[in-house]
Amino acid sequence: MRYANAVNDGSRILLVEDDPALGRALVCALEQDRWPVDHVTSLADAFEAVLQRPYRLILLDRSLPDGDGVALVAVARSRTPRPSIIFVTARDDVADRIEGLDAGADDYLVKPFSVAELHARVRAACRRPIDRGDKTIIESGRLTFDPVSREVRVGGRPLPLPRRELALFAVLICKAGRVVQRTHLESEVYGLDEEVSGNALETQVSRLRRRLEMEDAGVDLRTIRGVGYMLRPC
Repeated sequence: MRYANAVNDGSRILLVEDDPALGRALVCALEQDRWPVDHVTSLADAFEAVLQRPYRLILLDRSLPDGDGVALVAVARSRTPRPSIIFVTARDDVADRIEGLDAGADDYLVKPFSVAELHARVRAACRRPIDRGDKTIIESGRLTFDPVSREVRVGGRPLPLPRRELALFAVLICKAGRVVQRTHLESEVYGLDEEVSGNALETQVSRLRRRLEMEDAGVDLRTIRGVGYMLRPC
């Protein structure tokens, strides 16, 4: 797994699910909604992920190989920003639901479930305000970015971005005017276990730079040779 010092943009989802087939299906479903997803399969890896980077939402199984997912809730809720937590589990007894919600989870989704219901639960959880110390709407040049809705606008017009470009943009605009290291950007744009080719990040940066130039976004996406990248007004 790869981690880096993470900016508190609250843009990622952590999926804690030990079933390989279900895990792949859930990652695919979430990425279709343009959410960057980290997928881990054990409680130990979930603890490490939560301590290393911020998450907007945690989808958490209860019956994991090394323990009950309930054990993660208190640690996750102590982080800043505080993630929303949805249990996604086959444990459907009323007592189990009460235990999970009383532990601090926001929702409890019982397997099996439809993808449409998952999307609805995720949307509901992510509509809740993020507990963060900075301003909600971030501005640079003619761009605005709302970390809650993850909407990008240029001069008031929506600017749809593909999933990886959106993840890249979110980090850069949250750190506008400062250099963001390449290793940190790779950890935010790509999943924990994805193999990243040598020029993959450069390709994403080039695409984002061209898009911002075509939209006359009023920003300069600079390459800081040997270090990383910086987004700043121009």
